Amino acid sequence: MVHSMTAFARCERAAAQGTLSWELRSVNHRYLEPHLRLPEALRDLEGSVREALRQGLSRGKVECTLRYTEDTSGQPLQVDRERATQLIAAAETVAALIKQPAALNPLEVLAWPGVLVADASDPQALSTAANELFAQALTELKNGRVREGAELARLINDRLDAMSSEVATLRSLVPQMLSAQRQKILDRCADLQAELDPQRLEQEMVLLAQKSDVAEELDRLTTHVTEVRRVLKAGGAAGRRLDFLMQELNREANTLGSKAFDPRSTQAAVNLKVLIEQMREQVQNIE
Repeated sequence: MVHSMTAFARCERAAAQGTLSWELRSVNHRYLEPHLRLPEALRDLEGSVREALRQGLSRGKVECTLRYTEDTSGQPLQVDRERATQLIAAAETVAALIKQPAALNPLEVLAWPGVLVADASDPQALSTAANELFAQALTELKNGRVREGAELARLINDRLDAMSSEVATLRSLVPQMLSAQRQKILDRCADLQAELDPQRLEQEMVLLAQKSDVAEELDRLTTHVTEVRRVLKAGGAAGRRLDFLMQELNREANTLGSKAFDPRSTQAAVNLKVLIEQMREQVQNIE
């Protein structure tokens, strides 16, 4: 089964020290390109997260955001006395430069970053919990990519069915279109009251048949359609292979259009190009 590169996953867990939450967003990209947003206290997770992504995904731009909300309720507050002393000394130095300085408010000292601290949490336990939660979020992301990949495969197969129908119809119409073209030439000669050498007529029809011979293009279209179905069924990292096949299908459809000598063959070539373009857009999202 093929996988999409577009998915979203969010996992949250209450840890002993607070709440952890991972958000993973994945979109299509030529290669695997992770973007990590981690709290400073958990920056050491970057290596393990990148390795897990490399092991689990082949392509896609993946944004990974970790949020950590520390729970300080019920924990005794602690004052960093050394930092507070330094802050007060600095404030007194500045106050000495002012003629009538305002009194120093103790609450302002407590509000200064790093003065008031809670009990330090166990960093190893927190990292372990964050890694476990990331594994869960990554599994959820991969499952989402599988589900969307199945839907993309269904949409592509629907268009492959439509292409096969167009090819079969055009193949059956080719002898009829050649006959109609022959009759058109005869009617034109009759209108001009011109005598046409039967041998020359046959030569002209042979040339017309050679120029308008689309059997090879129709055969190649059928072969490429079969190969696309096989790649979709085989699954795995198939996006680049499918993209190549879309280019080949488009080339055959262009050649078919250049050889068109009847409105029906022209319309068939246009219909095929529309279906191929629709598939190509879907293939861009396949891993």
